[in-house]
Amino acid sequence: MSRIGKNPIAIPAGVEVKIEGAMIEVKGPKGVLTQVIHPLVNVEKAENSVVVKIQDESDRSQGALWGLFGSLIKNMIVGVTEGFVKKLEINGVGMKASVSGKNLILNVGFSHPVEFAIPQGTEISVEGNVITVSGIDKQLVGETAAQIRKIKKVEPYKGKGIKYVGEQFIRKAGKAAAKGK
Repeated sequence: MSRIGKNPIAIPAGVEVKIEGAMIEVKGPKGVLTQVIHPLVNVEKAENSVVVKIQDESDRSQGALWGLFGSLIKNMIVGVTEGFVKKLEINGVGMKASVSGKNLILNVGFSHPVEFAIPQGTEISVEGNVITVSGIDKQLVGETAAQIRKIKKVEPYKGKGIKYVGEQFIRKAGKAAAKGK
């Protein structure tokens, strides 16, 4: 039994939820999001809430879908009201980023600048050495941030590269530490 799926999802003021067949549409002040609903999942709209139900509560795979669609719908409501933000940090001498039109230009230690096309539905801004990815779709914001991070991952010896703000990584000692033994 899903602990997330069985709870009703509150609809805040200013948000419209439409359920038509196998589609759910959430419209709010920041935009519109749609999601296809799995055939084993039933979504019903009450007065100020959305209730997710499944056909057989004893089936574990349906219980997983119950929680999944509960989370997806909740994230859609949060996205159209507040939005989602991921912050990345660039560390290293001479490493920098800038936004030029619909591209993010990264100078991260390669012989050439790397151009990253900003996906539709996300906004990217750069302040100093911090890249901020924001948007209404949680999955798209997370995927975009992961793709930017993948361009130059943090190397373990000097800590140069792109990482999430607050991300912890293991630093290695290097050759000088091994010589001292």
